[in-house]
Amino acid sequence: MLWSYKQYCVRLWKHTGAWREPVGAPYRALVPSDEVTIDYRHGLPMITLTLPTRSERCQFTIKPMVTTVEAFLQDVQREDKGVERAEVFATDGCKVCGATSMEVLLRNDFTLVINNIAYCVSPPVKDKLSSEHATEMEDIKSLVHRLYVALHLEDHQVRKERELLRKLDHLKEELLPLEQMKARIAINANAKTTRLLWIGLALMSTQGGALAWLTWWVYSWDIMEPVTYFITYGSAMAFYAYFILTKQDYIYSDARDRQFLHYFYRKCKKQHFNVERYNQLKENIAEAEESLKRLRQTLQLRLPVQEIKDKD
Repeated sequence: MLWSYKQYCVRLWKHTGAWREPVGAPYRALVPSDEVTIDYRHGLPMITLTLPTRSERCQFTIKPMVTTVEAFLQDVQREDKGVERAEVFATDGCKVCGATSMEVLLRNDFTLVINNIAYCVSPPVKDKLSSEHATEMEDIKSLVHRLYVALHLEDHQVRKERELLRKLDHLKEELLPLEQMKARIAINANAKTTRLLWIGLALMSTQGGALAWLTWWVYSWDIMEPVTYFITYGSAMAFYAYFILTKQDYIYSDARDRQFLHYFYRKCKKQHFNVERYNQLKENIAEAEESLKRLRQTLQLRLPVQEIKDKD
């Protein structure tokens, strides 16, 4: 016995249970095929169906690449408030996911269920595009994309500039109290380092005066000569020990900077100054300022941001 597509669809759904009607509700056969029709106008498919509550024919224009099955069903429910149930099933009884695009759905036959009525829909076969026509369409799409970018690039860059300015203001506002604390700590560490340098000069002057007094007034040079030799040798040992500990030559400027950092970090620890957060904020500000500088150059030269990044 031969079965038509509609009769096969009804029998298949009855046996597979893919669509179950509410308990006690009579089962309704498929309606005639002209109840749901699909036509292509200006390259877009138009689905025409009868609204169950109002019994009116309504057309829905579909954008295949944008519209999803869920969006189409929502449009049907918004058009007719009496539609409580709207679903789409494949010919094998499997429910079609709402995220499926209409372009994929319209490639094969499907079943549209509105309330308790099932409509078997057979989309018309659309002629495939030739290779030349497809190439032309791709060129048109690329041209439209470039036009869109050219028309909206400047607005995007202006919005990006405002975002960077707001980000800079926020970072500088957060950095301000840390900068003030750092300045106070640096002043204190610099004062201690300078004081230590003057103390070293005073000790060296005292040592020289003591050696001169012992040489000319208390003892003779014959006695003081070995003493000065061992003092000089001890100083050489101290400088060598400094090199072993720091892996650097004893240069006065480097030694001063090292002592300054020693006082600085010790004071930071006492006052709970977050050095890592301070450095991170400085890096973020530098990065935002560099991005803003590049963005403003593109606004002046009317060049894409990505092109400048590629050149760099």
